[in-house]
Amino acid sequence: MPLHLTSRRQFITQLGAAVALSQVESSAAEVDEGLIAILNDTHICAQHPASASIPANLRNTIDYLLALPKRPAAVVINGDLALKDGKRGDYEHFAKLIAPLRDAGVSLHLTMGNHDDRAVFYDVLKDEKPESPAVESKHVGVVKLAGANLFLLDSLKATMITQGLIGDTQMAWLTKLLDQHADKPALLFAHHNPRLGGDPLHFPGGLEDSEPLWKAIAARKHVKAYMHGHIHHRDFYAHEGIHILNTPATSYVANKQTSTTGWTMARLSASGGAFTTHTHIPEHAWNGVTVDLKWRV
Repeated sequence: MPLHLTSRRQFITQLGAAVALSQVESSAAEVDEGLIAILNDTHICAQHPASASIPANLRNTIDYLLALPKRPAAVVINGDLALKDGKRGDYEHFAKLIAPLRDAGVSLHLTMGNHDDRAVFYDVLKDEKPESPAVESKHVGVVKLAGANLFLLDSLKATMITQGLIGDTQMAWLTKLLDQHADKPALLFAHHNPRLGGDPLHFPGGLEDSEPLWKAIAARKHVKAYMHGHIHHRDFYAHEGIHILNTPATSYVANKQTSTTGWTMARLSASGGAFTTHTHIPEHAWNGVTVDLKWRV
């Protein structure tokens, strides 16, 4: 079973009948150990009077996940959970939207983006706050799966500051944990894009400490990939043998002619991963496209 080092309590809301609860527990027992789902940039707020598609997109994605014959081994929502600056109402609405995943026993993991407020997030989603933080003032964790370890990083430098930062303390935690978990492929998740191995247009808004991060992870051959959002687009890059995946935003895009919203399903193996894009517009060219990636050796 997946283990999250931030010690989160799974909660189940009242379903109104014992038979319904039994059905949920039965469904939760079926896990596809090689499958994970990657979402990011949900940008939920208390009300979306002009953008009803934003919460609808998240609902539709969750409906898809719950309709799978087996639930994913992990679902990661990789930052920018809130619309703009992490208001309390944003997280209250977000919590209601993700409740069906929690109710079904899905292993759900959340990271922080530049539109989030860590303190407000913890105040609303109290089960997310660790009793003893692994890294002070950072929301981090490790999810141990059958075929890989997922390292969840916190690249939030400050709310409403576009640039991201890992920081020395989190970097030390990451390298220590990587060395302790070198038995399986390591996949890193952080909201911000690195300032290397991608589109230079977006480098200014990416991780300020990209170079020391890459120096640390490139030297550890079991690190295979880095997943990010932030850009609201979809791309596949690599730098020093480490795959860099820019995964689609769930909420909205800047240019509908070049991008669209969606999520990613990843089937992992010891030697690589098959990453399939799903879009909210069924006829979009990205929808159903699978990119097969081989891990470096």
